[in-house]
Amino acid sequence: MNIIKLANEVEVAKKAAEIIKEEVKQNKNAVLGLATGSSPILTYQNLINAFKANEVSFRDVKTFNLDEYEGLQPTQPQSYRYFMNDQLFNHIDIKIENTYVPEGINNLRPESYDELIKENGGIDLQLLGLGVNGHVGFNEPGTSFESLTSEVDLAQETIEVNAKKFFNGDLSEVPTKAYSMGLKSIMNAKKILLIATGESKAEAIKALLNATISEDWPCTILRNHKDVTIIVDSEAGKLI
Repeated sequence: MNIIKLANEVEVAKKAAEIIKEEVKQNKNAVLGLATGSSPILTYQNLINAFKANEVSFRDVKTFNLDEYEGLQPTQPQSYRYFMNDQLFNHIDIKIENTYVPEGINNLRPESYDELIKENGGIDLQLLGLGVNGHVGFNEPGTSFESLTSEVDLAQETIEVNAKKFFNGDLSEVPTKAYSMGLKSIMNAKKILLIATGESKAEAIKALLNATISEDWPCTILRNHKDVTIIVDSEAGKLI
């Protein structure tokens, strides 16, 4: 496990984008696992800038997103399909038909998602964020380490955080269920890159590295993977 501590979220995003860019440059047919939420936004902006500077092409890349809310249409701004199009796909040369979300534009059944990933050769590099309660994807505390892509219930803590960030504070607007790649799905990736910034993530980062590996902290499973890079800023890494 490779731990990289940097000064701030700008430096974290820059480093994460460099790692993703190098993966694609080394393998133009790379299969990337992508994340949503606030954590990767700056990373995606760096990738857009690299594309516009002719440093990298995503023409032959395929992507699989970690998760999607249940019940939201792809055209709704809070949906993760909309987020990915708006924050990355619409600004690079990737083919939209090569971008997959557990539920949305491709209308995939959750149980077929892992099969589709396998058919495409598996995920070469999986980008992850980290929830304050240690969730990765929407795999909340208590999720089985053997879980594959499925419908999941969101923890109240996650609903409250997402309400503040993406739903103007309106809890009633936040879906209570989502489709998410499971922990086993994530662990099947060849390489994993996790980014975390801000003081609110400090406890989860500490647990990821030091807590007993258990389903109480879903992120701790990453210590069982052979190729994980964790990039944190000074605030997220202040307890390690």
